[in-house]
Amino acid sequence: MAAKLKKGDKVTVLAGKDKGKQGEITRVMPKDGKALVDGINISIRHTKQSQATQGGRVPTAMPIDLSNLALLDSNGKATRVGFREEDGKKVRFAKTTGETV
Repeated sequence: MAAKLKKGDKVTVLAGKDKGKQGEITRVMPKDGKALVDGINISIRHTKQSQATQGGRVPTAMPIDLSNLALLDSNGKATRVGFREEDGKKVRFAKTTGETV
C-alpha cells in the first residue's frame, strides 16, 4: 500500500496528549504504523553518565500512531490524502484543496 504520510511532511496531531500541535515527520516506521514527529510525544529518558556523555534527563521524541496524524494543506488545515495519476505517475493530493503534495 502506498504511504499517505512521508518523511518531511508537515502534520498535525488529531488525538492524544499533544492534540492540536504541529510538527514535521522525521522518521516513518511502516511495519509498526508509527512515525516520529519533531517536538511531539516527548518523553523523558534517564541516561547513565559515561566517559562520552553527560547523562541525566534527556527529552526524546517517541513514536506516534499514523492514524493520529493528519497532513497540513497549503492553508495550514488538516486534510486527508488521496492518490491520482498525473502524467503517468501516481501522486498524492490534499482532499481539501485538491493540490498535489
